[in-house]
Amino acid sequence: MYNQLKNIEIFKPLSNEALERLAAVSKQVEHQKGTILIYADKIEPYFYILERGIARAYSDGENQQITFWFGQSGSVLFSFNSYINNSPGYENIELLENCRLIQIRLADLFSLYEQHLEIANWGRKIAEQELIATERRLIDRAFKGATARYQDFVNQSPELIKRVALKHIASYLGVTQVTLSRIRAAHK
Repeated sequence: MYNQLKNIEIFKPLSNEALERLAAVSKQVEHQKGTILIYADKIEPYFYILERGIARAYSDGENQQITFWFGQSGSVLFSFNSYINNSPGYENIELLENCRLIQIRLADLFSLYEQHLEIANWGRKIAEQELIATERRLIDRAFKGATARYQDFVNQSPELIKRVALKHIASYLGVTQVTLSRIRAAHK
């Protein structure tokens, strides 16, 4: 497991000792496309790093699912509310492709945080980066029009346009599929 962790970008800042400690509590898992890895309204006991594949986070709205995040190789997948408050989360995380992930039990991760300052700081930085990304999405959605949000999405994640269903992208951008089709047609 140590060699696998060493090759994932998110682990690069860590020393060999920290990687060895994380490797001791990590395991590689594979799940099929369509698997709901994390469920809303449930305390989730695991923290995942996406090694291969794509995932999305969504919440169930009235008569629709609202996608608010996509993850790709190197992304972390966890329920913020479970991670921070040990409370049920509000998001579902669905795998959009067959995926390979690194799985770490939160109890083991928190134990490492208490024992190893470098790992604790690594975990803090991950949470901070996720908070910044969430804040950026909220600000963009509040102040940018649909066309600008689409262009940013294409620029930041061009491979997702080819690999993710348009209904999920439309939901993420806060538009209907018809509107997304019009925006895409205007950009060709």
